[in-house]
Amino acid sequence: MSCKKTSIGGQALIEGIMMRGPKRTVMAVRKKDGEIDISERQITNYKEKFPILKLPIIRGVAGFVESMLVGYKAMMASAEISGYLDEEELKAEKEKEEKKNNNALMAVITVISTVLAVAMSIGLFIYLPSLAFKGVNYLAGGVLSPFQSLFEGVLKIAIFLAYMIAVSFMKDIDRVFRYHGAEHKTIFCYEAGEELTVENVKKQGRFHPRCGTSFLILMLIVSIFITFILDTIVPWLKGVLWARTIIKLLLVPVICGIGYELIKVCGKYDNFVTKIVAAPGLWIQRITVKEPDDSMIEIAIAAMKEVIPENEEEAKW
Repeated sequence: MSCKKTSIGGQALIEGIMMRGPKRTVMAVRKKDGEIDISERQITNYKEKFPILKLPIIRGVAGFVESMLVGYKAMMASAEISGYLDEEELKAEKEKEEKKNNNALMAVITVISTVLAVAMSIGLFIYLPSLAFKGVNYLAGGVLSPFQSLFEGVLKIAIFLAYMIAVSFMKDIDRVFRYHGAEHKTIFCYEAGEELTVENVKKQGRFHPRCGTSFLILMLIVSIFITFILDTIVPWLKGVLWARTIIKLLLVPVICGIGYELIKVCGKYDNFVTKIVAAPGLWIQRITVKEPDDSMIEIAIAAMKEVIPENEEEAKW
């Protein structure tokens, strides 16, 4: 039995899984009648068009943005194929989409909604931790000042964990998390060089170092170190909340890029150092990656088989 590393990655969808290989991206979704719908997703390779996007750090930001856009479209497509949306909901969604494309007012509303969503994220993960520390430090008489970056980082992680735990109790999200487990197990089976069967996949582990959940938690951890460095170099920012928030916001692409590079290293190498780096993400996956049933594994296998390179050559890491 051979053991290999692969660049193939995936995403859990509504009653389905999308797998992205070196050459193809394929989505497999269980329809209401029990059949498996397999469709290829056409994705523009911007890294080939703009070589600068292949550079370290930059490729992480580009990859994250692309994954968000591709993932959102795939999630919506899976909801339609699986019958998750009933006919009335589907009709309403299509009418909404048509209005969005043809109505200037809807376009404005969409922009406003996006801005509000971004503002909420900034407030929750950037401004709120700084504000909370300012209050706590004041009550403590200022003795916590040296630990500001650590306090803010731990609070951001706590907010993230609380959110993930809360949504995991939702029935529909729970099923997505179980498909997430099927995706990981199938990739592990392929990396182990075993035949892609339900039985072989079932015995594989479900926590993978290249998981998107690991990427998000790594970004939060990296932000702690980046903020500590920032506070050391520019100590006066600690007392200027608005300036600190803006600087931290500008550093998000750098944090994203570093997190991406760490994930790639953890996926490529298996040693003492990478195990330490990957440990927090693997632990968090206990929330977002759950044990799948046989039907979910069948979906993952169907998607996986479509993206395996015929000549066994993998894309460059």
